[in-house]
Amino acid sequence: MRGGMAVTAWVIWGVVALGVGGVILRPWGVREVVPALAGALALVVFGLLPVGAALRGVAQGTDVYLFLTGMMILAELAADQGLFAWAAGWVAQRAGGSAARLFAMIYGMAVVITAFLSNDATAVVFTPAVAAMARAVEAKQPLPFLLICAFVANAASFVLPISNPANLVVYGAALPPLLGWVRQFGLASVVAIGATFLLLRFTQRRALAQPIMAQAHRPELSAGGRHAGLGIAGTAVVLMGASAWGVPLGLPTLLCGLGTAAVVLLPARLAPWPMVKNISWDVLPLVAGLFVMVAALDRTGLVGALAAALRQAGGAAGWRAGLGLGVLVNLVNNLPAGLLAGHALAQAQLAPQVSAAALVGIDLGPNLSVTGSLATILWLTALRRAGLHVSAWQFLRIGLVVMPLALLATVAVVALYP
Repeated sequence: MRGGMAVTAWVIWGVVALGVGGVILRPWGVREVVPALAGALALVVFGLLPVGAALRGVAQGTDVYLFLTGMMILAELAADQGLFAWAAGWVAQRAGGSAARLFAMIYGMAVVITAFLSNDATAVVFTPAVAAMARAVEAKQPLPFLLICAFVANAASFVLPISNPANLVVYGAALPPLLGWVRQFGLASVVAIGATFLLLRFTQRRALAQPIMAQAHRPELSAGGRHAGLGIAGTAVVLMGASAWGVPLGLPTLLCGLGTAAVVLLPARLAPWPMVKNISWDVLPLVAGLFVMVAALDRTGLVGALAAALRQAGGAAGWRAGLGLGVLVNLVNNLPAGLLAGHALAQAQLAPQVSAAALVGIDLGPNLSVTGSLATILWLTALRRAGLHVSAWQFLRIGLVVMPLALLATVAVVALYP
């Protein structure tokens, strides 16, 4: 019996590896959702995961689906109403012809958006704006500016509890209060953001020597653009309040998106169908597929093994959790990995700094590969819509420089200075 269970576990791991590998490599140019769904369906069809367990896995992502839908509505409204084009001109004018200055300005904006609106908002909402900025200054090499959206989305994602949906997945009902969170992760966030800035800028130093236009055109902001901007700002306030009261973020975000759409579209008598058509809906089944694969991994005893490994690590548990999960997220994605880690930490019942180090690994570790976090996958989708492309190997080469040192320094902060 044990031998049969071991074989089943290996088969599950093999199916999951193929599914995640397909998301990373995109064979024959297929979209990421195809291998994710194929892996999830294979687990059910071949009897490796009961249908009920698969459905429960899908249901675990409900709050994430609502959150993403609201953010995608806000992003589409902002782009359609010219908010991104207006912001691009404004930032480009203040860069004064310096690519390095523009890089620093975009980085700072990405930190603020990630902290107060979440890393997925940086990927979905801010990436198109940055693409518009690069076009506005006629940058021949726009990649340094676009990379910011991916790397900051992970590096700044534990400034606040709302900065990353994975934070809520890891802690669950044990989420620290807002002030306690800031005390625990404030210094760590400064280290992660600062180290990532320096290392990312180092990798892009040659491209940042390029000349850019000093005087970019800034179009007038329409009433719809102003309303979209106010909707995004209002969403940030709502999410802060929801976080402070311990309310799940998905439904408030969706309601904010729908409310902003009504304010923008109804006065102008615009139909919502073009907006609905342009949203990248395949992100939602992609996330569902990842959650199903994690449900299958859970049945292999992985959660118990992780909990046992943490208990046996003793004083090194924080280091093992942070660095180990920093690698694991790049194999199974940070949301599913966060779910596994949350269950393992609850079983292990270790010191708070171990949970903090684990969260750093879940949030910052994805800066290694394109499948490390949902935010990075969303970023790739936004790039494709803008006619741009970054390969998995191209991202990995940069991630190998940026992520390990930043992760090591940040884990040291939370593990040694609780």
